[in-house]
Amino acid sequence: MIHFSPRRHRHVFFYNSLLYASFFCMMPLLVCGQSELISDNDWPWWRGPQRNGIANPNQDPPSTWDETNNVTWKTPLPGKGHGGITILGQQVILATADLDRDVQSVICLDRKTGERTWESIIHRGGLKTKGNQKQNKKASLASTTVATDGKLLFVNFLNQESVWTTAISLQGKFVWQEKICDYIVHQGFGSSPSIINGLVIVSADNKGGGMIKALRADNGKLVWEKSRPRKPNYSSPIILNVGGKDQLLMTGCDLVTSIDPTSGKLLWEIPGATTECVTSSVTDGKHIFTSGGYPKNHLAAVVADGSGKIAWENNSRHYVPSLVHSGGYLFGVMDAGIAVCYDSRTGETQWKNRLQGDFSSSLVLVGNRCYATNEKGETFIFSANPKQFSLIAKNKLGDSSLSTATICGSRVYMRVAHSESDQRQEYVYCLGKQ
Repeated sequence: MIHFSPRRHRHVFFYNSLLYASFFCMMPLLVCGQSELISDNDWPWWRGPQRNGIANPNQDPPSTWDETNNVTWKTPLPGKGHGGITILGQQVILATADLDRDVQSVICLDRKTGERTWESIIHRGGLKTKGNQKQNKKASLASTTVATDGKLLFVNFLNQESVWTTAISLQGKFVWQEKICDYIVHQGFGSSPSIINGLVIVSADNKGGGMIKALRADNGKLVWEKSRPRKPNYSSPIILNVGGKDQLLMTGCDLVTSIDPTSGKLLWEIPGATTECVTSSVTDGKHIFTSGGYPKNHLAAVVADGSGKIAWENNSRHYVPSLVHSGGYLFGVMDAGIAVCYDSRTGETQWKNRLQGDFSSSLVLVGNRCYATNEKGETFIFSANPKQFSLIAKNKLGDSSLSTATICGSRVYMRVAHSESDQRQEYVYCLGKQ
């Protein structure tokens, strides 16, 4: 079926098949605008239900696996992408970009079986531009994580040298599409949407001048917008409850920025962070912890009240993988593969331990277990213990992975690539105790 949007004069193509639409039990307590249609067994957006990499502790996902053990199902994917996996009810949802077909699409798999239920082609053409040829070799044209409010799905794509946000139904049908801004590629694009109070908030920092926009989730109409500096940056707008209120936080472009997510009012903004950031900030309720990697490495505790006070700062390189905060401590893995724990009150290093390989995916915390996957598909599971590093398990799937694991409903969902006959082939794995 072909849909035509006259406002944008763009074609959006869709292939639909059987949809599975049952949902798990509803979550009694909501966080940062989470819909009552989303359960505690779901993973609705980038970095999970609380937007901080912390999964529901009331589950028991596996800590050991390989290509055959504890594999519930495995499904091949067309194209390439580094975006995370979104879970809603019986749906497993992710974005991909297929250069062979010259399309960017959203794919839905059945949560129980891994069977593909539909593919919604968002953009046909517009991938093979001169600008996209300048991407970092690690980048993809589908590095965004799909977000959902339980009623619709929202995805960002860089296409034809502009960034677009598109809403589709849970059956993969077109609802609306809006241009965020033109985009000059420096390293790539990977910002994911955030959702709160009926709004979808998106960003596209770049050398041509970026933009943050809040769009109505139901129809895409603009509610507010903020221009951004003419600097490259890659972080997503992240919404955290800090100082007793929800704050939309952006790091990078040499700024740390806080905005009221509903009204668009600037709450505070200070010089800080660095020019290029990828990570999403986390909080202890009073500070936000920012990190970046170009032109300087930094990790800082910023008092989130607009005072401009930096409680502490060091030069650790947490450029791409985001951290987690738990129990007064920060846990993370540096890009170079060093697992580390900091006292979040002082910045003092509690311990360091070198893992293996380089890391792009972010840490996920389940109870007292930290899951960290390197770029070769090796997952290290270690204890969230500030006293000492303790490795629980090391597992390998495939040959490469730059996507962050999704962990919910006692299952681990991973996006990995295998080298098959000298060709790269992506898969989604669903891992569960057998």
